[in-house]
Parts: sequence; structure tokens; C-alpha cells
Amino acid sequence: MSTLVLGGTRSGKSAYAEHLLPDAPAVYVATARPVDPHADPEWADRIAVHRRRRPAVWETVEDTDGFATAGVVRSRPGPVLVDDLATWVTGLLDDAGWERDAASVEAARTELVAAVGARTGPLVLVSAEVGLGVVPSTSAGRRFRDELGLLNADLAAVCDEVVLLVAGLPLPLKVASGSDSVAP
Repeated sequence: MSTLVLGGTRSGKSAYAEHLLPDAPAVYVATARPVDPHADPEWADRIAVHRRRRPAVWETVEDTDGFATAGVVRSRPGPVLVDDLATWVTGLLDDAGWERDAASVEAARTELVAAVGARTGPLVLVSAEVGLGVVPSTSAGRRFRDELGLLNADLAAVCDEVVLLVAGLPLPLKVASGSDSVAP
């Protein structure tokens, strides 16, 4: 069973996604690349909050180069949570120099979508919904929005369930057949 949890900033998507998995052992794929806490203390604090919320029995895999996420989805049979795909895409774009139509970004997206589509074990993916806002005024902003939008659409097509969080409230967009709800 795979679930894609979408939402805007501070919508509660990560906390909601974490509650979809049991407190039993799971793998948490952290896609935010670590930063020097002195250079960006606010970002370091955000990462620390996410770390403190995770159950002690969860294993954390930090995807610092963009390649670990698909590998974990493909190879780990137990519950997996990937949080969050917006930071994953940002890292891929950083690595590609924000080049439009970079083959490496498309290849990573294709690999992840294939891994999700083939997965049989429990999987929860968290991503930002960026298609509801204004058109960004910068080329980099539009590039990010476009890449994340493509990834979200591709993942929504292969996931069993899709939930949109708005103001902390889950709105089911796609419900697995044979399921009455998406609530935790």
C-alpha cells in the first residue's frame, strides 16, 4: 500500500504521514540535506524537530546525494516513509546547477516513480503541493515548481492513495480500492 501525502507549508503533512505508519520498526528517508547550524539555524531547527518526532525504533536513512531514496523504496520490505520530496527535488536541482531539462533530474524522477510503482510493502511519501500558488517570478522558482509538479503527478498515478492536507485537515483525493477511508 503506497500513500502520497501532499500539502502546503505547515499544513501538517509530515505529522499526518508519520501517524500512518506503526510505531514498529520502519525506515524514515530524510531528504533534507544537512546544513551548518551556525549558517542556517532555522533550517537546522526544522530538521531537529523532525528527528525528535520519530519513534526510536525507526531507522533513519539520510539521502544526501539524491540516490538513496529510490534504492530504499525498492529494497526495504518493511514500512518506509520518505519526507519530503520537495527537498529531494531541490537537492537534485542543486546538483544539476538548476539547468532546465537536466537529464539527471528526469532520470532520478523516473527511477523513483518506477520504484514506487513496483513496491508491495507499506510506503508513505510526503511532498509539497506547489501548483496552487502564484507563478514564481524567477526562473529557478518556476523550474522547481515544474519539476515538483511533474513528480507529484507521476507519483499520484502509481500510488494507491493520495491525501491533500489543508490547514491540518486531510482531504482524500484517491482512495485505495476496498478501503473506506484514508484516515490514520
